[in-house]
Amino acid sequence: MSKQLRIGIIGSGGIARAHVSAYRKLPFVEIVAVADVIPGKAQQFVEAEKLTGAAAYDGHKLLLEQELDAVSICTPNVSHHVTTVDALRAGKQVLLEKPMSVTFQEALEMTQVARDTGNMLTIGFQPRYDPNMKLLQQIVQSGRLGKVYYAETGGGRRRGMPGGTFISKQLAGAGAMADIGCYSLDMALNAMGYPRPITVSSFTSNHFGTNPLYHREASKFEVEDFGVAMVRFENDLVLQFKISWAMHMDTLGATMFLGTDAGLKVTPAGSGPWSGVWDGSVGSITLFHDEYGGHTNTPIPLIGHQLNLFDEKVRDFAEAVRDGRPAPIPGEQILIQQAIIDGVLRSAEARREVAIELP
Repeated sequence: MSKQLRIGIIGSGGIARAHVSAYRKLPFVEIVAVADVIPGKAQQFVEAEKLTGAAAYDGHKLLLEQELDAVSICTPNVSHHVTTVDALRAGKQVLLEKPMSVTFQEALEMTQVARDTGNMLTIGFQPRYDPNMKLLQQIVQSGRLGKVYYAETGGGRRRGMPGGTFISKQLAGAGAMADIGCYSLDMALNAMGYPRPITVSSFTSNHFGTNPLYHREASKFEVEDFGVAMVRFENDLVLQFKISWAMHMDTLGATMFLGTDAGLKVTPAGSGPWSGVWDGSVGSITLFHDEYGGHTNTPIPLIGHQLNLFDEKVRDFAEAVRDGRPAPIPGEQILIQQAIIDGVLRSAEARREVAIELP
């Protein structure tokens, strides 16, 4: 495709600015439209970002009537579903920010509409573009570990609770499990080839978010700030999934994969109260194995890079649209983690194990 890709941005908050910055680095892309549900906000965004020639719309439906090749959806979680479905049915290719949706049923419909229309739905998980995340996937899927029977993933911030739309049950659907937990799930599930879950047993709480000592919007805090779950998969594999926005602890531990021939331990990069989760990069990878009858540990050298992972995510999507390639991170995969998060919330409310039913 030799012509310029015509891109629309739906939602004009902070994450939309990151999309604009990434698209501007691509010579074959032109941002021609911006929409926001708040009257006048899209126009303010166009002016602030100096998007010369871009049209501003109060609402996504008017934007979708325009001649566009693709859209970035950068809206609050609650509107991911309707905006994505409308965009796909309007013939647009879609890059959707995480998490995919508020409920599993919404994610299921979004995936089905993408399949029915033949349009692309890709979900924005930029950590996948870290070469060390790709190395992790390569190691796990190489067979070096033997049969992987147990995995553990998640992370925790000493203090890192957001506010606003993130803490509203109606607008966000879930708290820490969906906000930062989705990154942990994607890292582990992608490394293992996205196995099919069958049951989950979980516990969630919000002791910190609802306490005025720890959160300035405690009276409005409606979601979980901590959760832990045991997920059982079809292939005799179990996953322990744990996440926290706030806690009296430095870490919830490393991510690990236990196999019959070897084990793998992975730590996140970064330090400080907002670190310790998998929205960043890899700190270390260590292989635990036996050699000549003895135990040994082998540090796996990390791959140095200067990549801007967010830019890589946007570039891969734009090039996939231009070249007619499949979705880089297809909705069918992320539907599985949406089913797990849905099961986590149902199990925590019921205080028992629940089944996960995928079509």
